[in-house]
Amino acid sequence: MRRRDFITFLGSTAATWPLRARAQQGGRVRRIGVLMGLVEGDPEAGKYLGAFRGALRALGWSDGQNLQIDFRAAADVEGLRSRAADLISLGPELIVTYTTPATNAVRQQTHSVPILFVAVSDPIGTGFVESFARPGGNITGFTNFEATMGGKWLELIRDIAPSIKRVAMLFNPATANAGASGGVYLQSMKTAADALGMELTVSPVNDPADIDGVFAAMAESPDGGLIVMPNVFTARNQERIVAQAARFRIPTVYPLQHFVTAGGLMSYGIDYRDQFRLAASYADRILRGGKPADLPVQQPTKFELAINRKTAKALGLDIPATLLARTDELIE
Repeated sequence: MRRRDFITFLGSTAATWPLRARAQQGGRVRRIGVLMGLVEGDPEAGKYLGAFRGALRALGWSDGQNLQIDFRAAADVEGLRSRAADLISLGPELIVTYTTPATNAVRQQTHSVPILFVAVSDPIGTGFVESFARPGGNITGFTNFEATMGGKWLELIRDIAPSIKRVAMLFNPATANAGASGGVYLQSMKTAADALGMELTVSPVNDPADIDGVFAAMAESPDGGLIVMPNVFTARNQERIVAQAARFRIPTVYPLQHFVTAGGLMSYGIDYRDQFRLAASYADRILRGGKPADLPVQQPTKFELAINRKTAKALGLDIPATLLARTDELIE
């Protein structure tokens, strides 16, 4: 069954009274913790949590009635550890996490409370699960990108800016999968760079000021581009990254659409609100007795391309018709 069909199936069955009756077992209020690797107050966090709550309501779980959701967020490793400990102290029956660092922070606190992750690229490499089909342990969830995505981002930057010969990969070693090695996307990016005749530079950044240096270095000679990796650090520094790309006139590809909404050139990734809606179906199953070990890790099946036409024009780029035809969101 295709994932979209699966969602439709869930929606059509959610309204039936037996499911609601099971959800409201004896009037007991169930408790879910949610930990996101985002700055507190980030509007994206509100969107994701709203999608999760809405999907849970369709399954018979109403926050404030038969369900209590405790939400926490932080954009640094220490903050995530502190908030993970706080959530565990509240005695949740399930903790939903967003990003790899958030998942790791909760895993360090418990091996018994079920953990349901969203936006983890490499759950096997991080040791969260044993396999996609049989996670084992107390963790399962929904991945965001697979390792080959790095090559796709490189192809897209060449599509929109054919003159590019050098590309920098911007990432934060503290929050990237596989850490200082460059993360899970590096190998596919190296392969694509060789095939496209590009020079690839791995550019780790540990401090926001380092971002400026990466863009300045890329601007020292023509025909440079940049690809921003998906992690907590780059999300936290979205405004700075987009501003430096504009200042130095560097074509840049991002993993999330909200970078493009903020003025970035192009993004290719998934709709995380959709992932949180899907996560609600797993949360429902866990609250009704399901075990994470028996719930397969799910991979995304739909990716969305977004382009900011105004930014392309400011960079002197003509968007090819073939690329426009593939674009899901064109921001004017």
